Amino acid sequence: MPARRALAYGLLGLPLAFAALPVYVHVPRLYAETAGLPLALLGAILLGARLLDAGIDPWLGWLADRLPRRGMLAVALLPFAAGFAALVNPPASHAAAWLLGALALTYLGFSAATVAYQAWGADIAPDSAERTRFTAAREGFGLAGVVLAAALPGLLAADHNTGLGRLGWVLPPLLLVAAVTTLVGVGPAAGRVAALAEPVGASLRGALGDAAFRRLLAVFVANGLAAALPATLFPFFVADVLEADAAGGPLLVAYFLAGAASLPLWVRLAARHGRVTAWLGAMGLAMLAFGWAARLGPGDVAGFALVCVASGLALGADLALPAAIAADLGERQGRAGACFGVWNLAAKLNLALAAGLALPLLAWLGYQPGSGTGLPALSFTYALLPLAFKAVAAALLWRWRHLLEITS
Repeated sequence: MPARRALAYGLLGLPLAFAALPVYVHVPRLYAETAGLPLALLGAILLGARLLDAGIDPWLGWLADRLPRRGMLAVALLPFAAGFAALVNPPASHAAAWLLGALALTYLGFSAATVAYQAWGADIAPDSAERTRFTAAREGFGLAGVVLAAALPGLLAADHNTGLGRLGWVLPPLLLVAAVTTLVGVGPAAGRVAALAEPVGASLRGALGDAAFRRLLAVFVANGLAAALPATLFPFFVADVLEADAAGGPLLVAYFLAGAASLPLWVRLAARHGRVTAWLGAMGLAMLAFGWAARLGPGDVAGFALVCVASGLALGADLALPAAIAADLGERQGRAGACFGVWNLAAKLNLALAAGLALPLLAWLGYQPGSGTGLPALSFTYALLPLAFKAVAAALLWRWRHLLEITS
């Protein structure tokens, strides 16, 4: 298939990624500083919205198997754009209700669009190799969107919160251009496995009833925890272990750029050696990076930059390869939407579980942010605990490699 079709498909991943970094990192600070929301109330609203968002993913996946996926994707972009613009422009009063409503719109639109987008990608490509290319294009543009969303607020205004508000007005036209390019440039799928006529519960049980999908999901969860733990603790590690708080932004950019740059490499390696073998190689690279990170201390910014680049290179495989295998399994079942609904639920629960596991564990081990106390515990939880989860994921992937190396 022409490369331009894969690029046209992937482009929509760029504006959709705006829902990642701003919502998870910047929105809590925005509402605490500009709207004056109490932290306890803010935390409760964010937690409730995220749990609701994760819980609707399986239902959205079932819906994506019943509706035309391009149509569902186009409709879902409307609440996403409106919700995001409202979310980053809070009013002077009634901010709590505004936050809850804006989060509901943003999450509903984003989740519905993401599930339909992923399932449609499974339809478009005729075989496993093309699904890997399309998935890599989508994730590559998504990483570019994360970097752009991180940089734009500072470019749009001197005050970060003002720049974040302006970002909300940049998204709708950007989303419109990307959506038209994607929907017109890709066109309808050549063929699609007919969805089974079954209720949502049966669809979910059917997706999980596939032994290969269940095993892939187990690997994905273990591997996802290995990635979510250091993502949660990254600011603490940079500030307290490296004592280089100002370097955090450039280090994150290096990480995401390395991930985006590595995607063509993983696609080629997967085509030559198989996706499971390529993914195992990426896991080995990530384990080397985590092991090296555990040895770092104050001032080791250059060494940690190498860790960020190495783990970023491994990130490219984590984004492209397992999702491409999931697309194959979903298409084989006629339940690509249901499979990606469960897939996205697992990804979101991974992020919640990482925070719920890492932060109480650090407190129990005696770490106190900014005090210099409990730094070995921070290094252990940031680097060695993820290494253990990554090793479990690699062992499971190796054990089930013959079941998961799918070609079609």
